[in-house]
Amino acid sequence: MNTYTELLRIHHLKATPQRLEIAYALDKYGHLSIEALYELLRNKFNSISLATIYKNINIMIENAFIQEVKIPHTKSVYELTKETHAHLVCEQCNQVIDIQLDLNPLSKNISESSHFQIKTANLIFSGLCQVCQK
Repeated sequence: MNTYTELLRIHHLKATPQRLEIAYALDKYGHLSIEALYELLRNKFNSISLATIYKNINIMIENAFIQEVKIPHTKSVYELTKETHAHLVCEQCNQVIDIQLDLNPLSKNISESSHFQIKTANLIFSGLCQVCQK
């Protein structure tokens, strides 16, 4: 059985060809915008609409199969749900890189000091990647 099929079923999602292709694209290319996903899927599914992509993305987010990464001053990108981590965003080339960072101690500290119940955390560091520094 296909790994993506199994993952979709674990998240209570039907393994449609479009969802399988979205999972494959996000696994292969990492952080993708809706428009980038649309261009990739349009090559495989000639009649796919942007509305179909949005509908599938929203359902996949609701079922925690993928997550939205909200980057200031740009469109959101999407990734397969992973362990808690932060993101590095290059201000010049817009590359988004995952960085393993345990946000739980920080969230706990903030929650305790502010008496705010934190449900999610999305930490983004912006700057210049190695390539753009040259």
